[in-house]
Amino acid sequence: MPIINDLKEIITPYVDDKTALENITEDTDFLTDLKINSANLVDIVLDIEEKFGITIDDASMNKMLTVKATIAVIEEKQAENAG
Repeated sequence: MPIINDLKEIITPYVDDKTALENITEDTDFLTDLKINSANLVDIVLDIEEKFGITIDDASMNKMLTVKATIAVIEEKQAENAG
């Protein structure tokens, strides 16, 4: 299953605007497009860590503002774990 589908599932409880959620793309910004607040963003990162079995450091977490950047971080961390 593509990572974006997993992400959509993870962020669903934190998004009030379900139309924005349905139209999610790699360019979707969590803060501006989905109106997710920074506290919820931390919860989402924790959920991502659990779902994918990875650990996300602060530097990586600060990059995770768009869907595309978040997928890149997930893939990078999965590759580190595989190595």
